[in-house]
Amino acid sequence: MDKGIRLILFTALVSGFSIFLNSWAVKGFDSSVFTFSKNLLVALLLSAVLLGIGMRDQLMRLKAGQWRQLMLIGLVGGSIPFLLFFKGLQMTTGSTAGFIHKTLFLFATLFAVLFLRERWDWRLGTGMALLLGGTYLFIRPDFAWSAGHWLVLAATLLWAAENAIAKRTLQSMPGTIVAWGRMSFGVLFMLPFLTASGKIGLITAMSSAQWAWIGITSALLFLYVFSFYNGLASVRLSTATAILTLGAPITALLQAAYFGTAIAPSQALGMLLLLAGVMLVAWLPMVRLDTAEWSA
Repeated sequence: MDKGIRLILFTALVSGFSIFLNSWAVKGFDSSVFTFSKNLLVALLLSAVLLGIGMRDQLMRLKAGQWRQLMLIGLVGGSIPFLLFFKGLQMTTGSTAGFIHKTLFLFATLFAVLFLRERWDWRLGTGMALLLGGTYLFIRPDFAWSAGHWLVLAATLLWAAENAIAKRTLQSMPGTIVAWGRMSFGVLFMLPFLTASGKIGLITAMSSAQWAWIGITSALLFLYVFSFYNGLASVRLSTATAILTLGAPITALLQAAYFGTAIAPSQALGMLLLLAGVMLVAWLPMVRLDTAEWSA
């Protein structure tokens, strides 16, 4: 199995655990302060990694255009969508917002076909349909709509666009540097918002328990961005975002194991469709003789 595929599978596993823990961690936090604090810590961790593995000189040799690419990734993926998404969640109820966010794979694939020249054929189309159907059955959205849902949709589109920008950027720089740019510039772009809204003081006022949750969730976020961007370097964007849909079933299985709740029949069917969609998009091309057309 390709190293990039293994890294994205690991990212999906981390995503499943992260969502499971974040449902507790975010309680008692202002959402923007929670996000900023996590992202700041991850940016610092990635900075330490870059220094530790001797990539400082490579970072310093980046050209002006490459720095602009990293800043764009930080703006489009590491700051604005976080603020939009969490604000949208505060304004909504029901399951529609979660369904919108989980369709990121579909928007990312459309961007990949339109701007990255990834090939759309029956396998990719059928796989996307299975993933969409599985996501619907897994979440069962109520399709209530409000202004908050527009914010969630805007955030999802921005994250999908950022994935496409990152995929192209990875042609000229390592995944670790792209991950560092996303988190570091994202923090810098979020800082004016926190300052203007008077929330900076909330960071220093956090309790030790809150900082513990920040540490745990930051470690998971670090693993997520490190593995995702390094994996995306050698994997098609449509394949990578399809594999990430496995994070939701992992979260559901963790919740069922921890709380002792049963998986609903619709969720079980949704999981099967998600697995079938991932296999069609990611696994089937690897066992065919014409895998060259599916290479990143």
